[in-house]
Amino acid sequence: MDRIFEFFFKYRPLVFEQGDFTFAAPGTVRMWLIAAGVVGAAAVASYTVARAKSTVFDRGIMAGLRVALFALLVFCLLQPALILSTVVPQQNFVGVLIDDSQSMLLLDESGTPRTSFLQDAFTPDESELLTALSDRFVLRFFRFSDVASRIDGPGDLTFDGTHTDLGGALDAAREELSGVPLSGLILITDGAHNSDRPLTESLVPLQAAGVPVFTVGLGEEVVAPDIEMGRVEIPRSVLEGSALVVDVVVTQIGLGRRTVPIIVEDDLKILAEETVDLGPDGEPVVARISLKLEGEGPRRIHFRIPPQSGERVERNNARTVQIEVRGEREKILYLEGEPRFELKFMRRAVADDENIQLVILQRTAEGKFLRLEISDSTELQFGFPASREELYHYRSLIIGSVEASFFAHDQLQMIADFVSERGGGLLMLGGRSAFAEGGWAGTPVEEVMPVVLGEPAGGEEGFFAEIVVKPTPAGLAHAAVQLGEDGEGVSERWDSLPPVTIVNPISEVRLGATALLTGTSPDLPDDQVVLAFQRYGRGKSIAMTVQDSWLWQMIPALEDQSHETFWKQVLRWLIDGVPESVEVVTDQEQVEPGESVRLIATVGDSTYIEVNDASVTARITSPSGLIEEVPVEWTVERDGEYVVEFRPSELGEYEVEITAERDGNTLGSDRTYLYTAASDEEYFGANRHTQTLRRIADETGGQFYTPEDVASLPDDIRITGAGVTLVEQMALWDMPFLFFLMLTLMGAEWGFRRLRGLV
Repeated sequence: MDRIFEFFFKYRPLVFEQGDFTFAAPGTVRMWLIAAGVVGAAAVASYTVARAKSTVFDRGIMAGLRVALFALLVFCLLQPALILSTVVPQQNFVGVLIDDSQSMLLLDESGTPRTSFLQDAFTPDESELLTALSDRFVLRFFRFSDVASRIDGPGDLTFDGTHTDLGGALDAAREELSGVPLSGLILITDGAHNSDRPLTESLVPLQAAGVPVFTVGLGEEVVAPDIEMGRVEIPRSVLEGSALVVDVVVTQIGLGRRTVPIIVEDDLKILAEETVDLGPDGEPVVARISLKLEGEGPRRIHFRIPPQSGERVERNNARTVQIEVRGEREKILYLEGEPRFELKFMRRAVADDENIQLVILQRTAEGKFLRLEISDSTELQFGFPASREELYHYRSLIIGSVEASFFAHDQLQMIADFVSERGGGLLMLGGRSAFAEGGWAGTPVEEVMPVVLGEPAGGEEGFFAEIVVKPTPAGLAHAAVQLGEDGEGVSERWDSLPPVTIVNPISEVRLGATALLTGTSPDLPDDQVVLAFQRYGRGKSIAMTVQDSWLWQMIPALEDQSHETFWKQVLRWLIDGVPESVEVVTDQEQVEPGESVRLIATVGDSTYIEVNDASVTARITSPSGLIEEVPVEWTVERDGEYVVEFRPSELGEYEVEITAERDGNTLGSDRTYLYTAASDEEYFGANRHTQTLRRIADETGGQFYTPEDVASLPDDIRITGAGVTLVEQMALWDMPFLFFLMLTLMGAEWGFRRLRGLV
């Protein structure tokens, strides 16, 4: 299209975009030409009063064509032109940034690598593009992948980079060439940007400096057929033995409607194998895979899809994720207001779970309590905790059939803060003194609950209904209600369980909450919300509204483990993700040797209030056993956040332990793991990222090219570039379009006369 435009209008569209229109004829000439135009137009128009065989319509059409022709002639005599600022040859620099990452070695459909363009375009004495650029500019070459550096020329490229940081490359070139007149930067790449750093941070300085970026996109828009393992959504830590439902996103092009297996491995042992039905061509699908991890410690879980027939890229078929399996014994406080079977059977369900310590505080009379599973005689000796420090010692809290008036107002607020500030889990159980029937409406805890409380139901006699429980669509995908089954087996298992009863009618969840189980009954106008949850502040709250889930254990066959499995998973879910007062994470799960990684520690005291004056030390143990201790400094930007960067140099697993102290007292410690290995990131998203490259060019005032139209690049930089420039006038009066238009107008008048029989 640009070639056709240039044929008719003499110059390419870019010249018209950049130039300012003017008339080049001297002022006196312009005046006479305008006067001549007015007189000529009047003379031409005068013949509209002629008679003969012509009608008024005929004379009007012919006069209009004659006036248009005369006006076009006057326009040409005024010498229209474009005024442009063009760069002075050999007085300006241009930076040429070339992608040196592994993705440049990918082959197109014909078997030609993306690097072939570089051989064609930058071979000295053979490349017209290189010659044209060198004649106009002083060139400086850069290579880039995760970092950028100067090179003498494309011959220094190795194409072994495992990451691409487009923003970092632009920053490095701009800074190095900041002291010379810079006409622009040429960015040659497939456009893959797999750095966490936003591109905007690098484009703004280029905009401010007026440096355009001319992007050259390599590779195919669509690489097909190809299947790619997208993101794997899995927590970074999990309690040993917990059931996980892992979401795996699979994308594909050219392989739609196939069924492919996903194999999950851990140290060459197959943990699971699921099949996924691919959707229509190009549409991603989400596969849900159930896992259970045994054995504490750091684990690397490998998800892979076997290569498919004819697949173009095979190294994007797998993902490896790091997860820590924790073996600690976590404490949950269960407060019950009355003796009932629900407590007994819940204790029995988790009695053999070595990772859960269910501490029981059961009210037996006014001011008297039964304490079970306590660590020592002083634990809970005065009843429910009266201080935040005592309550925050637990990771989660279960409140059974206990009326709200049992608590002081400060304790109610403390329970709400336990969830929102400490990040703990809260589980509210159904019962005669629970929810609205227990007077919880209007308390600080009501806002924490995931369900909407109405008015107490049933009056003095109370409310009672028998319901059949079924999982919701969200529940079918949640590990807490799987009951050890997969797929359709989950619904079948729930269908086999007997009905249970409720005394707290609840039919609505809060905005943002999710219902996992619902119940139906002929006695209820709406479905009962049985199990629902929501995130609240740093923690989560769960509502389980039935009062006798123990019936699931009593009525089925004794070997049925549905009740035990349900409560084990619910309690593990309740404590999952609950933070400690001191925690450490890495900003990346896996890096390569020499790549920078940030350790981020959050530090609080025993009441989880952020501490900014702590002394924090990181003890880093390398795979070979080398130990390094580095101080971790407060960021100032966020309360309680401490950060340090380090560069692992060995392949393998690093252990990082953080210890925080203040005034000689230890606030806490935490441990995390980091794995260093070669990355296949360059093979994900293997197509050309045209949108990214167009954005870079558009936002900086440059242009986007492909190898097919890159020949115009030297002329475009001459017109749009910055640096040392001069003003150039480009004539428009001799454009072929104007000549063709004149011929068209003359031919149209003659044709009209002939059509009307006037010649």
